[in-house]
Amino acid sequence: MLRPERKAAPGAPPARVRIRPGRGYRVFQVVNALVLTGVVVVTLYPFINILAQSFSSEHAIETGRVNLIPHGLNLTTYKTVMSDSMFWRNYRNTVEYTAAATFVSMVLTTCYAYVLSKKQVKGRGVLIGIAVFTMFFNGGLIPNYVLVSQLGLRNSIWAIVLPNAINVFNLLVMKAFFESLPGELEEAAAVDGLSTYGILWRIVLPLSKAVLATMILFYAVTYWNSWFSAFLYMDRSELFPVTVYLRNIIAGATVGADNGTAGDTALQIAANIQAVTIVLTVIPILTVYPFIQRYFVSGVMLGAVKG
Repeated sequence: MLRPERKAAPGAPPARVRIRPGRGYRVFQVVNALVLTGVVVVTLYPFINILAQSFSSEHAIETGRVNLIPHGLNLTTYKTVMSDSMFWRNYRNTVEYTAAATFVSMVLTTCYAYVLSKKQVKGRGVLIGIAVFTMFFNGGLIPNYVLVSQLGLRNSIWAIVLPNAINVFNLLVMKAFFESLPGELEEAAAVDGLSTYGILWRIVLPLSKAVLATMILFYAVTYWNSWFSAFLYMDRSELFPVTVYLRNIIAGATVGADNGTAGDTALQIAANIQAVTIVLTVIPILTVYPFIQRYFVSGVMLGAVKG
């Protein structure tokens, strides 16, 4: 026999209903926890392994004894790299190049994406076509080198910044995000007297923190890890980013080891220089990522709402 429901006293808060999870939900929780744990292990193992190799001896690496714990503690590579004043100068160059290039790329990408998001703009289809065309076709290495040289950009920061200032994928993601914003907000701002730039600065950008943080991360990681542009357009070692510096160390140590002319120090560098390189270049990005991680997923998903 069903019992009638008791009515709550007037003014009393509604009674909380407890829902006990069924067996299927508990099984799902267990399976989900196991899968996520496996993903974490698979993700962290390579980095921990590389970190262990960077502190291990050459013999331990060659014999495959290094997994998660260093064997035969070796700090020679770190000392060799970090005792060189050129390393710190090139590291400073990397920070400056990344900051400047990311700023320029964000300004150009944001302005371009905002224009493309307005369907009433004349020639919008042509502008989108020009951007998409560059995803599949480019002038090639030699024409790009000739162009940069003729413009007088060699041995300057602009040789790194300008040729790669706009990433078309990032542009399309930002365009889609701007299209997903309510148009009524911009119309109301225009009625209140805001100009186009005022609407972008005071209305659109404050609502776009998620996608902006995501794009900043994309551009910063790209420029931080980039080495080929500097290697191609710069011939003065004091202008190199740290990635080119470490690349030259790897090349020099490897050649010396292959020719049999390297000493013990060079052999150790040849054995674990790649691990040291990865650790030194990844640490800054790992330090910055946790502060913008909460914007990362939401920025990408929101930017994919509209195509």
